[in-house]
Amino acid sequence: MLESHSQIIKGREVVADDWSVLRLDDTDAPEGAVVPEGKIIVPLAVWLAQRDALGARPAGSVGVWISPDESADAIKGELDRFAVVAIDFPKFTDGRGYSIAYNVRKRLRYAGELRAIGDVLRDQLFSMHRVGFDAYATRPDRDIHDALKGLTVFSETYQASVDQDLPLYRRHERDVRVENTDVGYGI
Repeated sequence: MLESHSQIIKGREVVADDWSVLRLDDTDAPEGAVVPEGKIIVPLAVWLAQRDALGARPAGSVGVWISPDESADAIKGELDRFAVVAIDFPKFTDGRGYSIAYNVRKRLRYAGELRAIGDVLRDQLFSMHRVGFDAYATRPDRDIHDALKGLTVFSETYQASVDQDLPLYRRHERDVRVENTDVGYGI
């Protein structure tokens, strides 16, 4: 089954989307999945089963998506072959995709488009951006222009992450006087 969005959020704007996402049914085998021509994001299992055929397609026409129970390590040395790496959020409450995204960006050093797909809602976008996502295919039943506002709901972050290497306390000078013996002074 092909899933398409007419628009996605990329960077910090709504843009046309020319990619389709291939989803398999429970009965489909990755080896036998028919992958249509054009810009297509295939499940990791399909890429692993059809690597040679898909790799022979024109550059920039194949992406891969990773489900929350899969590891990006399976394509560790191949990430530069993909125009898009997508991470699936099957449910709003499933947060495993955040860890996968962080690892893809920081540990595996993927610099291409990292897209969130599935049950992606406005409330998640700011946190998704923090761990490395730069594109979002929001749920089709929601207003994508309203979801875009989710990227700007906070003006400051405390923790370090992909988007900010230093925690807040390391980014600002503090007036800490030596003569003060209060352990919490200046925090």
